[in-house]
Amino acid sequence: MKNEEKKTREDIREMVNDIKFAMLCTTHKNGHVHSRPMGTQGMDKDGSIWFMTAKDSEKIHDIKANPKVCICYAEPSDNTYVCIMGEAEQVDDQRKIDELWTPIAKAWFPEGKDDPNLTLIKVNPHEAEYWDSDSNKIVLGIKMLSTIVTGKEYVEEGAHGTVKF
Repeated sequence: MKNEEKKTREDIREMVNDIKFAMLCTTHKNGHVHSRPMGTQGMDKDGSIWFMTAKDSEKIHDIKANPKVCICYAEPSDNTYVCIMGEAEQVDDQRKIDELWTPIAKAWFPEGKDDPNLTLIKVNPHEAEYWDSDSNKIVLGIKMLSTIVTGKEYVEEGAHGTVKF
């Protein structure tokens, strides 16, 4: 993939806030990487990424044992992919919960934002790696088919790079 334009922290924040859902990857107590889908509550202006979860969840146990995480975002319809590496921490802050609360969260926390089992995960990113292409699926499919027919190597297009936080 050619590196057409260098993305900024703000670009990464827009990607994260647009995609909304991610795979949060932690290291399980057995040493294996464990991934699960999470709804992102947003990435704030400081670059911190926020999630709501249960205090007694396995991901909280994983984070307490090893705070290093990877968060992977994918929007295949836009050919946009972002992986963010950082350190996570549990945050019990009712004001922040009030700020991040949405009616959708009630599906997981029926008692509402005052649920005693509700807590936050804050991820402080170190680095983000991104892949972003302007071409749609049809254009990409035609280009791939063309390389198969001609026998030439497929050269990915779009932007790829890293952003340090």
